[in-house]
Amino acid sequence: MSNNKNPISLLIIYFWHNPLVLAFLMSASLLAGAYAFEYIGGLPPCDLCWTQRYAHMAILALSGGGLLIKHGPNIFSWATVIALDVSFAVAGYHAGVEQKWWQGPDTCTSAGIDTGVDMESLFDSMMESNIVSCGEIPWQMFGISMAGYNFLISFATAQFVTFALLYKLRKNHVTAN
Repeated sequence: MSNNKNPISLLIIYFWHNPLVLAFLMSASLLAGAYAFEYIGGLPPCDLCWTQRYAHMAILALSGGGLLIKHGPNIFSWATVIALDVSFAVAGYHAGVEQKWWQGPDTCTSAGIDTGVDMESLFDSMMESNIVSCGEIPWQMFGISMAGYNFLISFATAQFVTFALLYKLRKNHVTAN
């Protein structure tokens, strides 16, 4: 076995043995980015964006709990995996809505126009509306939206954490026998 000092390899090995640290750092980074886009970039979140944020908040709480209670039950580890799966599922759904592959939820669109109202009332109701469309792509890089990046990062993290936990479980089972 070679003594590899490549920093990327060392980081991967560290996260392989500490998958909850990866889940925690990934969610913290994605949440920080989302809030930066909102408050610095002026891009308000839509309803699906908020759902993705809630999933990352759950990942932070669950992985943080698992890190604090290292010698307790691994329920935090598997709950973190479920939250990661929810995160990439919602992000994938959101990316599909943005690409017009399927219809988004009603909470992401306006309710429609009542043709029986005068123009002034219509204008006032439009000005009071805070609905941000889930089907619009407010920012993208290399043709991939924020929801798309969230999907890719959350999916990769979920797979890595799942396989690392399965490896730990198998290793502990083999050493116990």
